[in-house]
Amino acid sequence: MAKEKPAEKKSAQQKTPKKTKEDLGKNNDHKNTVIGIILLAISLIFLMSSVGFAGPAGEKIFEVGRILFGYGYYLVIIFLGWFSFHLLGNKEVSNVSKLKWFGLAGMMLSSHGLLEIILNGHGGGWLGLVLGYPFSSLFDVYASSVLLFALLVASAVITFEKGIDTDEIIGMKNIFGNLWKKKKSEEDETLAGPRILPPEEVVGPSLLPETEPEKEVKPKETKKEEDEFIPERQKFKISGAYVPPPISLLEEDKGKANVGDIKANANIIRRTLANFGIQVEMDEITTGPTVTRYALRPAEGVKLSRIVALQSDLGLALAAHPIRIEAPIPGKSLVGIEVPNRVKSTVGLANLMRDTQFTSAPKPLTVALGKGISGIGRYANIAKMPHALIAGATGSGKSVTIHALITSLLYRNGPEDLRFIFVDPKRVELTLYNKIPHLLTPVITDPKKAILALKWSAKEMERRYNLLEENSVRDIESYQKNVEEKYKGDAETAPEKLPYIVIVIDELADIMQAYPRELEAGIVRLAQMSRAVGIHLILSTQRPSVNVITGLIKANVPARIALQVSSQIDSRTILDQGGAEKLLGAGDMLYLGGEMSTPERIQSAFITENEVKSVVKFIYENNEPSVPGGEIELAGNVSAEKTIFDSMIGGDDDDDDLYEDAREIVIEAKKASTSFLQRKLKVGYARAARLIDMLEERGVVGPGEGAKPREVLEALPDNSPLQEEKGL
Repeated sequence: MAKEKPAEKKSAQQKTPKKTKEDLGKNNDHKNTVIGIILLAISLIFLMSSVGFAGPAGEKIFEVGRILFGYGYYLVIIFLGWFSFHLLGNKEVSNVSKLKWFGLAGMMLSSHGLLEIILNGHGGGWLGLVLGYPFSSLFDVYASSVLLFALLVASAVITFEKGIDTDEIIGMKNIFGNLWKKKKSEEDETLAGPRILPPEEVVGPSLLPETEPEKEVKPKETKKEEDEFIPERQKFKISGAYVPPPISLLEEDKGKANVGDIKANANIIRRTLANFGIQVEMDEITTGPTVTRYALRPAEGVKLSRIVALQSDLGLALAAHPIRIEAPIPGKSLVGIEVPNRVKSTVGLANLMRDTQFTSAPKPLTVALGKGISGIGRYANIAKMPHALIAGATGSGKSVTIHALITSLLYRNGPEDLRFIFVDPKRVELTLYNKIPHLLTPVITDPKKAILALKWSAKEMERRYNLLEENSVRDIESYQKNVEEKYKGDAETAPEKLPYIVIVIDELADIMQAYPRELEAGIVRLAQMSRAVGIHLILSTQRPSVNVITGLIKANVPARIALQVSSQIDSRTILDQGGAEKLLGAGDMLYLGGEMSTPERIQSAFITENEVKSVVKFIYENNEPSVPGGEIELAGNVSAEKTIFDSMIGGDDDDDDLYEDAREIVIEAKKASTSFLQRKLKVGYARAARLIDMLEERGVVGPGEGAKPREVLEALPDNSPLQEEKGL
């Protein structure tokens, strides 16, 4: 039994494990946490006492604290809170030794002594007086401050067990420097008012539907790859063997816009309006290639008409002309004041072509219009327009805008997908494109052939509608998707391919002078019905008068591009509202789409004659000169009085069965009238009138002159039946 007791004692000793260093560390952590919580609670009690949230006891604590610590009362709160967070947030802190408490006490004493010295005996309370008075008596103010500050730093090092790091000092300097700069900028912004947005932040409504972002990660492209259109990387498809020209043939953006002192201009605008009793708050500022728009928010109760009426006064104050006011900005409760830039930047077509909005747009008739006020590219789909009217004074940039639209189409479409009919009475603009394989006919310069081209287009429209009806589809897109795709690769059974047809008339007024009724009727008929079959019109004129842009044409051509004009009347003729008379020229335009209620200001892309020639040369040298279904024949006569509606109602231009008889009767009788043919041929009035019109078209008889008979211009040939009967 006696031998078993030591064994039991040994086993008892084994059951009591020894405390390891890890266990001791955990106990220290708990101890530090408890001390940190207590110190944090004390600092919070002191803080609540100072603001009256600690009850009667808090009032006493604050009263005693102010006597004991003076203004250093708040330093006690800061030091206790700082030390508590140091203990709670740092797991590497060793046990809270007496040295740390000594350091904390040294921080409080030295800081209170500093306050007592700096504030001439009224800042550190009794605690500051105990330490500050002996130092100031022995070493004077400056030396005492240095000694106490050194004691404060040394105490902080002891308390927080951390030395002085020069990198941290530099970092603190940067932090305070940035805070100072931020404060300074906020003060300047308060004085100046507006908030300047870079072009990337101001995103206006796109003229194209938004496309979904591609999920694939695209490889980094080299410069050579950027210069070419690679069909695999784009959502639009180029059918056939068409080789589009490289983007390197086009120019980049040139120059940088100089807008002057933006903040000074914003202040001038605000002060000028304030002088007339209009209080406004300046908002965002957007800078474009041509103008800078200052957006402002009027005070409640201010009529927009009062701001618009001060347009001339604002121009005088800003020393800028012309000023355009947009009241309000579409989609915002702001008023925009557009001020011309001191130096404009040139918009290059190459930059617009490389933009993802252009390369990712799936529609084949997407064109680059230019850059908006925010500096972001603007694009439009001609198929959605579906017809456009471009008008402006001489030198405003109409022809350059047309070249930019045509070039955009040439980069996206081969001759199998798109064909052109160009009408250029001036003979110098569109004739540059004579070599491209996209043309249905060489560039038309004769007004008569222009009317014949419209007649052909009307017949082609009717033929295409019949084709759509046979295949039970509603438009050309459905035809291409549902009919052409089914027979892809089977050339024998494949249906007829229907390319888009874009008719561009560069100068409408010249043709309108020669054939006003024919031209108006032809344009109206195509504009009313040709959208579904893929025929689109782009009309241009430098005479925006009601004689050229008639009411019927305006009603059926919804998309308008107004460049600089000379008067508000011309602007209203184009856009049905003013604004174009305040444009700056050189491609500065107002674009009004069919779905838009207010026009958008855009700076058109600039393309030179050499760029156009380079693009045409590349297409001519790298593609087949013609494609199946090549050029069309434009033959026939045009009557200045007859309209295209009459042609469609009266039938085709095929000869009437009685035409030759009517011709010989008229020539033999030396007179011509509708009633005369009725009696001789025993036909009705409608057929006789049609025969007279055909005789006039073909130069047999002259035009009608009221009650006088028509003059017969042609004689019978010697071998005619009537001549043989008379023996002449």
